[in-house]
Amino acid sequence: MPLPQRKQNRLDKYDYGQVGAYFVTLCTQNRQHIFEIEHTVGNDLRVVPPIQNQIIHKWIKETENKFSNITLDKYVIMPDHLHFILNITERHIGRSLQDVMRFFKTMTTNEYIKGVKNNILPPFDKKLWQKSYYDHIIRNQEDYNEVWEYIENNPQKWILQNETQDY
Repeated sequence: MPLPQRKQNRLDKYDYGQVGAYFVTLCTQNRQHIFEIEHTVGNDLRVVPPIQNQIIHKWIKETENKFSNITLDKYVIMPDHLHFILNITERHIGRSLQDVMRFFKTMTTNEYIKGVKNNILPPFDKKLWQKSYYDHIIRNQEDYNEVWEYIENNPQKWILQNETQDY
């Protein structure tokens, strides 16, 4: 019996290394609730995030340091996924969206595994992240603003959809 064909996630013949903005969503393997939803308090001050979320915050910064041609404008950590806006600000060979995502997923997975081995974090099922990721090429300022608002509202939307659970 032939295997089903996977849907192609990237646009055919599109250069994901060119200057531009991208809306990216990473999902945990099997949508497992690994991270904690982040709430803001007071004047948008954040409480100290749980250790698993600290990994994400750390590798967001480290990814920007490693790839000097990218910025991560806005992001939100949800229990089973992560959204962010990634800007490629300058063209560099070997520094495309795929390269950035490969690095980020590898480094967050490696650090999470260390936490599991040290009995600091709960184990996950075989893989931390799903095989690929979702991306949307942000085409103009209006599109950018809509994505920004979507990321901003995602935690509240999650809470409303999952009211019976304690987040």
